[in-house]
Amino acid sequence: MTLRIAEIFGPTLQGEGVLIGEPTVFVRAGGCDYRCKWCDSLHAVDSAYRDTWAPMTATEIMAEVRRLSDGQPLTVSISGGNPAIQDFAPLIALGKAEGYRFALETQGSIAQDWFAALDTLVLSPKPPSSGHRTDWLKFERCLTAVGDAAQTVLKIVIFDQNDLAYARATAARYPQLPLFLQPGNPEVDPSQPVDLEQASSRLRWLIDNTVGKGWFAPRILPQLHVLVWGNMRGV
Repeated sequence: MTLRIAEIFGPTLQGEGVLIGEPTVFVRAGGCDYRCKWCDSLHAVDSAYRDTWAPMTATEIMAEVRRLSDGQPLTVSISGGNPAIQDFAPLIALGKAEGYRFALETQGSIAQDWFAALDTLVLSPKPPSSGHRTDWLKFERCLTAVGDAAQTVLKIVIFDQNDLAYARATAARYPQLPLFLQPGNPEVDPSQPVDLEQASSRLRWLIDNTVGKGWFAPRILPQLHVLVWGNMRGV
């Protein structure tokens, strides 16, 4: 069995969410069941790029992870696209046998039994600005699949007040899950520099509209990798 892989890179720092700042090797899967309006990873989403996705076995992926990390068992982040489309159970089993830790980020639209083998599951339901509606029954199946086996958190990207209202409603629905919010990044062209002042302004707006309005439940974080490297791929 092979997996469709858009890219493998690192070690670098996890740029967002509960593991922000942690040295990480990224395995980015090709393919997604969503087409978010502001997607910053179209090269791993749009089927127009499928010819650039490499078919790799779990053994081949693990060999590359091992090479990049020089055999040191770091955290491996499985992202996409939506990696839940594919079966990463064999890769996780291989890596865990060598001491690697595994995190997965998915929008919660497809549940897999192998979620229970993860160390961290980041559920990132997409807010209204994405152009998608969340199917909460499918989302619930993801929570059932992971159970209490992994650290499970919510991460939501915020572009506007509608997204904030969605985040508040999601937090009320799942008060047991730690919530991480980050400002959305509309500048997704890797060939163009990021306007750091605009990025800071978006972060300040998010702080003002959460902490500043007395909502203290979420942790507000920047996209660290965007602040450091802009929209460059593979960092």
